[in-house]
Amino acid sequence: MPNKQPKNTTPPIVTIVGNSGSGKTTLLEKLIAELKRRRFKIGTIKHDVHGFEMDKPGKDSWRHKQAGAVTTIITSPRQIGIVKDVNHDHTPNELAAFFTETDLILCEGFKRLPLPKMEIFRPEIHSSRLCTDDKHLLAVISDAAECGQNAPRCFGLNAVQEIAEFLIEHFALTP
Repeated sequence: MPNKQPKNTTPPIVTIVGNSGSGKTTLLEKLIAELKRRRFKIGTIKHDVHGFEMDKPGKDSWRHKQAGAVTTIITSPRQIGIVKDVNHDHTPNELAAFFTETDLILCEGFKRLPLPKMEIFRPEIHSSRLCTDDKHLLAVISDAAECGQNAPRCFGLNAVQEIAEFLIEHFALTP
């Protein structure tokens, strides 16, 4: 049954999970483009448990952060980037406040959180799925003939239009 979302609430969140090298980023790029083509505004969150540097070493914002600023904002007429010290690994629900102008938040990662998720499974790369017993699993995306046990829905790796349609229907999205 679709989850109707009033327009004044935070957008629904779905995570794309899978083992390293399974094609999560590639799928997200295609899915973002397809949903944008359908006039949806998509936000994304990439989970990186190893940490990251958003700006290149030596650039002004990097130097500000290295000098001790707890928050650094990079702004231009078309983009804003924020680097902020935090005291814990924030969940997508905590970050949703930054996505008030979007229709859907697509995350890469967060496989252990109780959020709606779609798992990419490529048996030629990994022998088993990650989310076989996850009640939040919406679908498995795979290049295998079958998606395996406990897969509520199954999509091919290149079925981007069908995956987009599924998300639109599941979350009752309107652009």
